[in-house]
Amino acid sequence: MTPPASICLLRTSAIGDVTHVVPLVRTLQAAWPQTQLTWIVGKLERRLVGDLPGVDFVTFDKAAGWSGMRAVGEALKGHRFDALLHMQVALRSNLLSLFVRARRRIGYDRDRAKDGHRLVIGERIPARTGEHVLDAIGSFCEPLGLKQTQVRWDIPIPEEAHAWAAEQLPGDTPTLLVSPTSSHELRNWMPERYATVMDHASSRGWRVVLVGGPSELERQMADAVLAACKHAPLDLTGKDTLKKMMAMLTRAPMLLTPDSGPMHMANTVGCKVLGLHAASNPNRSGPYSDRRWCVDKYDEASRRFLGKPASDIPWGSKIEKPGVMELIRVDEVIDRFEACAAHLGLD
Repeated sequence: MTPPASICLLRTSAIGDVTHVVPLVRTLQAAWPQTQLTWIVGKLERRLVGDLPGVDFVTFDKAAGWSGMRAVGEALKGHRFDALLHMQVALRSNLLSLFVRARRRIGYDRDRAKDGHRLVIGERIPARTGEHVLDAIGSFCEPLGLKQTQVRWDIPIPEEAHAWAAEQLPGDTPTLLVSPTSSHELRNWMPERYATVMDHASSRGWRVVLVGGPSELERQMADAVLAACKHAPLDLTGKDTLKKMMAMLTRAPMLLTPDSGPMHMANTVGCKVLGLHAASNPNRSGPYSDRRWCVDKYDEASRRFLGKPASDIPWGSKIEKPGVMELIRVDEVIDRFEACAAHLGLD
């Protein structure tokens, strides 16, 4: 088939989902190196992926509301794409897609199309259940005649970010990074339980580093964790950038985190993830490459809070209920830490 001259990708957020789009970009570039790719992405998310080579980026500032949408429209004025890959079903994104002129408009299947998504697309990806989010996003190339058979990220990390990370984490002491806060508060574990696991890692000779963004929620969680720790970790909360975090993840063998953006950033560089899953299904939204080190209480959460096994609820259901993360015990996380350390030869 004749390669399309231009493709617009629409996925503005969030950090984790944006990392899942990168392998699709790599697939398109490998098959059709001459095709012009334009990606409409969120303002924060662009800081992570905005230097991908061979991609033109259009920034959407969702905080700007309607004027942010109009700015995207201005940036795209005069453009007509061969295809729009509309990979986000939120109402805001569906409205934003109306500013994209494209001959083909490809979106989600009927079961996954929400908030008016079906009204702004003309074609659908294959209807499947049981997929990881990354595979669902990867399937957006299938209506174009391609198949994503390789998963590659290679998100650029500037040398200055690597230098900063080397200053914070010098030497070869094994490092456990702890990113304790998801923007979905009901996915967050208890501070005293984080502290117990961190103290255990410290007692085993590991360097423990608390990381997170500059938001008030992340600062409050970090302070609560620090107050419960017997062995004070290095606290870098609010001091890094997305690129600096990526650089730290290349130097650290392990990250402890709930379902969050850093989980997927870690996965892109091969950092093992001790994922905490009760509110969300790790098989759908956990670290794509290796979920052996996750604590999976999703089925137990479904039985406890929804009265039925996870196999009987719709794929991808969130169980964000008060108390759901209490199902994850400290000894279960320590067991995964020890197993992962042994796997890495760091026990």
